[in-house]
This record gives sequence, structure tokens and C-alpha cells, in this order.
Amino acid sequence: MALLDQLQKDMTAAMKAREEARLSTIRMVKTALMKEKVDSMKDLDEAAEMKILNSLIKQRREAADMFRKAGREDQAAKEEAELKLIEGYMPASASEAEMEAAIAAAMAETGITSAKQMGLVMNAAKTKLAGKRIDGKLLSDKVRARLG
Repeated sequence: MALLDQLQKDMTAAMKAREEARLSTIRMVKTALMKEKVDSMKDLDEAAEMKILNSLIKQRREAADMFRKAGREDQAAKEEAELKLIEGYMPASASEAEMEAAIAAAMAETGITSAKQMGLVMNAAKTKLAGKRIDGKLLSDKVRARLG
């Protein structure tokens, strides 16, 4: 519940400062979290909150790309501003070095050298990076490059 409390405080601050864009983004995030809480009929744990935030971030990235392709730079910029704000509520991203170390440890642990078993390496690497924000596509590309 700490994230919902933080969102409520930030929402109040945004209202007082009359920051409409920030306020609407915080409301959207809070609504998504509250909807999931009601749907699941239990309080959200940190993993569930991060899953929802990751989904919102992915939506913003895809929307920004679509707007760019359609020549709507103003809308793309708005989506990216929302994305930055949502990322502020996420834990720190895993660094390149941490990802590389996790992949190396996962490959050593599983003993896999074939790209056919990439999923096992991905799961082991994700476990090693628990508590950090991970870009799944970037991790996947790094694992694929290592397994060649």
C-alpha cells in the first residue's frame, strides 16, 4: 500500500501546484492499481504493483511509437512525459554490468549453451535480477547474443 499512499500524496501536491499533466498521469496510475486491487479482491503486493506499472510503461512506449509513425510528435511527447513520470515510481533499472553478470551466472548455473533453451537462461537471469527493473527485450537480446 505504500505506492498508493505515495501516489495520493503526489496527487495532492500536483493539484496544489496546478500541474495538469502530472495530475492526470498520477490519477491514471492510481486508477490502474485500484482496479487491479478491486478485481483481485486483496491488497496488492510489490510484485503486482510493478507488473501493473510495467504494463503502463509498455503501453506508453508503444503509443509514442505509433504517434511518431503517424507524424503526431506532440502526442508522442505527451506519452513520453507520462512514461518518465511512471518510471519514477519503479525501482532502479538493472545496469548493463548487472545484466551481463546475471546472464553469465545463469548460463553457468544452468549449463545451457543452445539458443533452443534460451527461456531457461532468461528465467534464471530474471531471478538473479529480482528487485530491479528489467527491460525484457534488452535482456532477451543480450541472452540471444551470448547463446549465438
